[in-house]
Formats: sequence, C-alpha cells, structure tokens
Amino acid sequence: MFINRLNQLYRPERVLYYSDKKNDVEKYVNGFGTYDYPGLFFFSDRQSPVYGIEYRKNDDRIAYPNNLKSVVLPPAFFYSIEIDNDIEMNVENIRKMFSNIAEDDDAHRAYSDFSIKTEPDIIAVFESGEKARILYELKLERDVAIDVIKDDHDRFEKETLYRKAFFDPVTDHYNWNHITAFLEMPMDGNITDYAFVHFDVKEFRVINEVYGHIAANKVLSNIVKAMNESDFVYASARCHNDNFAMMIKDMPEEEMKSKLSDMFEKLSRLEEDPNYRIYYRCGVVPMQRAMLSGNRVADAGKLAQSLGTNTNRTDIVIYTDSMHDDILWANYIKAYVDTAVSNDEFLVYLQPKFDIHTEKIKGAEALVRWHYKGKEMLAPYRFIPFFERDGSIGKIDDVVLEKVCSAFDKWKTEGRPLYPISVNLSRSRLYDQGLVDHLADIVDRYGIDHALIDFELTESASYEDKDRMISVLNKLKDKGFAISMDDFGTGYSSLSLLTELSIDTLKIDKSFVDKIGTPEEKEKDITVIKHIISLAKEIGITCLAEGAEHEGQVGRLRKLGCEVIQGYYYSRPVPITKYENNYLNVK
Repeated sequence: MFINRLNQLYRPERVLYYSDKKNDVEKYVNGFGTYDYPGLFFFSDRQSPVYGIEYRKNDDRIAYPNNLKSVVLPPAFFYSIEIDNDIEMNVENIRKMFSNIAEDDDAHRAYSDFSIKTEPDIIAVFESGEKARILYELKLERDVAIDVIKDDHDRFEKETLYRKAFFDPVTDHYNWNHITAFLEMPMDGNITDYAFVHFDVKEFRVINEVYGHIAANKVLSNIVKAMNESDFVYASARCHNDNFAMMIKDMPEEEMKSKLSDMFEKLSRLEEDPNYRIYYRCGVVPMQRAMLSGNRVADAGKLAQSLGTNTNRTDIVIYTDSMHDDILWANYIKAYVDTAVSNDEFLVYLQPKFDIHTEKIKGAEALVRWHYKGKEMLAPYRFIPFFERDGSIGKIDDVVLEKVCSAFDKWKTEGRPLYPISVNLSRSRLYDQGLVDHLADIVDRYGIDHALIDFELTESASYEDKDRMISVLNKLKDKGFAISMDDFGTGYSSLSLLTELSIDTLKIDKSFVDKIGTPEEKEKDITVIKHIISLAKEIGITCLAEGAEHEGQVGRLRKLGCEVIQGYYYSRPVPITKYENNYLNVK
C-alpha cells in the first residue's frame, strides 16, 4: 500500500455538522466557510463513526446546515496522509497504519515538535475515487513559533541575530522564516483560518536594469507598505527577490480578487516613470485548501502563481482542486513509474498508416497506454505531460521501443511482412548524453533493421538548443533510422527546420485536417494544406495527414496530393496482436 505523507495541519475550534447518512452531508460540499470536504469521523467516545462536515464558527455570511446535528470540536493538530482506497476504513486499521508511521517520523518542524497520539480523540477520513485522505490527531510537544510571532527577543542570544534570521535587510520587513511560524502555529498569532497569497513582480529584472536598484528597491518597499496598511492582511513577508507572501482574511472569491486587484492597482505606477506600468503575478490558495495544505501551502501558492502568464496585465490565479490533484498525481506516478515498468503496465498500441491511393498498409505509429495497476487503462494525457516534466519520459520511450523491436523480432521469425513503425522521441531526451548509441543498442539487441524504426519528433515544441536537436537527429539518420516531424504547422520554426534536418516524413497536424471535407471547410484551409503538401513533395519528403475520420476528408486529401493517411477512417490504435492478425498475414 502506497502512503503519501502530506503535511501536519492545524484545525481551530470549529463546528461539525453530522449525520448517520452520507447523503445528508454530501450536499454541503464546498460551502463557504467549510474547512474540508464531507468525511467520515471516528470519535474515541462514540461507538460508531458519523458523516460530517466542519464549519467556521459564528459567521453570519455562512449558510449553516439546519437539518443536521452539530457538535463543537476543540482546536487540534493532525497528521495528514493519502493512501490507495483499498483497505477497510476502521479504527483498528488506521491506528496500525499510524503506529508504523510513528516509528520513523518524529513530526518535527522548524518551530514545533509533535508526536502521534496513541489514543486520538478524533480521526477523519475523506474518500475520493481510488484515494483516501486520513487526518490523525497529533500531540503538541514543543512550540517555539510563539517566541517568533511575539517578537520575544529575550528568548534569543541577541536581537541582531533575531533580525538577521527573520527580517529582510532591503525592506526591513519580515522574511519567509518569519511567516513560516504563522503557517505552522497560526493560533499563536490569533489566526484561526486564512487564505494564502504568493505573488511577484512581472519583469522586475527590467526595472532593476533600466531604472536601477534604488528604483527597484523602492518598488519592493512600496509593496511592503501596502501590505502593512491593508486591513485584510494577517501576516506578510518578502520571501526572496521580488516574491512576497501573505496570510489574509478568508473572503468570498470575488471579494478577495477585488481587494487584491485594488492593492496591485495602487502599486502599478513606477515613481521614476509614470508611463511604466507594473504588473503582478499572484497565486491565491483559498481558505479551505490552505487549511488542508498546512505548512506546505506555499507550494500550492507558487503553482497557481506560475500559471499567470499574461504579459501586459496583473494575473490573480485561484488555486483549484485540479491543480492540487495534479501535484499529488505527479508526485505519486513519479515514485511509482519504476514499479509500473517492472510490472509491465505500459502497453503499446499500433495505429496503421495507409497509402491513400492503393489503400494498402504502409506502416504504423506506436502509441503508449498505461494499464494502471492492472485495473484501468489510462490515456497518454494522464501521464505523458507529467513524465515529460519530471524527466521520467525516457523510461516510457524505452519501453515502447523495446516492445516494438520485440514485435518485429517475432514477426521476422514467423515470416510476416515488416512495415516501418514510428516511435516517439521526447524532446527532453535530446539533451541526454549517449542517447543515439543507447537507442541503437536497444534496436540492435533484437537484430532489427534500423530502417524499420522511425523516430517521431513533435515540431510544436520550442527548443532551447536547436543545434543540439539537429545534431542528435542527424546522428540517428546517419545510423539508418527514419525521422518524422509530428504536428507540422503548429510550431515556431517549421520552415527553418525543414532546411536543416534530413526528414523523411512530414505529418500534417490534425487541427488542419479536421476542417476539410466538412461544411465548415474554408478555402484558406485548403490553400494551407495544398502548399504544405506541395512543399513536402518539392524537397523530397513524404507527406502524411493524421486524424482523418471520414470519407470526405480522405477524398479531399487524395485530390490535394497527400500520400499517406493515419486516422480513425482506416483504423483506431489497436493492440499489437490485433495489428499483426489484421495486417501482417503470412502469405
């Protein structure tokens, strides 16, 4: 069983509304002022668990349930974990799990120490699909955060040491170390609940370089002044460079956005140049998610902040459950990928390619599917982007290449006809040392003709080191492998790459093909495709259209001179055994 240890959380005094029936409680999910989702609560003084949802106390803006029983819960700390939802959720199983955790986790944080209670007063379980999140009560053993929050200099050797540790020298404002104390022990600062904000100044480097450090430091100081004067800010800090963090009052989303927008608007003018507009990139973690994240809330804030990509405006991005789920999923599959490979969970499907004139098979593209834990089939979008981000994608690419070569070896032994198969070459791998020899070694291990392997590169990506990419692909070409460019027409450097790379096949992106042969077809769409096909032919490259789904598209592409088709009209991706049975019959 996989256990994802999330964080240590603080819950202030709150009201639990509960029922013996799950349906009575589920209708209140995501209500304003709730600390979490509806969950199953085990109490030490009750024989049976109840379904409940926790609310902030005494807020006239909250629509409290009027059909449920309620009980006031005292302030408490909890250890939060996430597990596969494949065990029975009872007190005995949960206590055993946390007993094992307690053996190698001392629950130490920068300003506090905890121990896992052997007899917790309360345990909460929140189930969602195949996962379950469990909150297990902790005992507070040491609290140093209060000395930081109270600015108790007597507790330290010298005041100067304290200031060096907890103050930013440029703005003379608190730094990240200081606000961390509030995040760990908010009740020491008389904070019961809060939303978390992390933001930075867009193009701050330009201000530094063009207007100088004095002007840039004045911008930072003005931000500090605005945070200190804002009545909705509990605590704030300059984290590093132009990054700031705030713990703010919980408000409905539109009200929170409005207050933040007003603050940033007042900070949008550069004193040295009134015509220069300053914009901000801000990530906001709403109260409920902030309370779930505990001292790791900054990760969520930074993630939301990173999604503010508009150039000429201030972005305020609210952290959502889908972002949270993506983080957890990404962390989980990063740890699980080696196990998945050893369990042979990654499968290869082949989508045939056909000669558009003879309608005979020309080859296939290898596509990966994940038979996750042998239970469900995951489409590539569920895992490929995450593996590309963390660098694990090479392991998946190698699995696909191995399975394709193994299939070729089998077909060769059986005397079946052999047609080239294209396999994906992830762009992040182009920087791997020894990549070309590594790929060639895999193919040679099976004794497969290099000409049967077509490495397919996505053109829609931008490349930081184009010379490196060209060098790698040309070395593959020198070893006899074929090279295809996928998604042609969607990237930044299509024409220049065509002149510098020795490409065998150009794949017209599906977005071009979708519109042709339909009532939505436009003359300019046809013109673009016609010129792509003509260009490919003139420089000796085979032109393949992907995504053709009906006869009208195929007929139109045939008239335009396209040579090869890959799409649902001829075949969906199929398992290797079905591909060989349908298309590789022994004569």
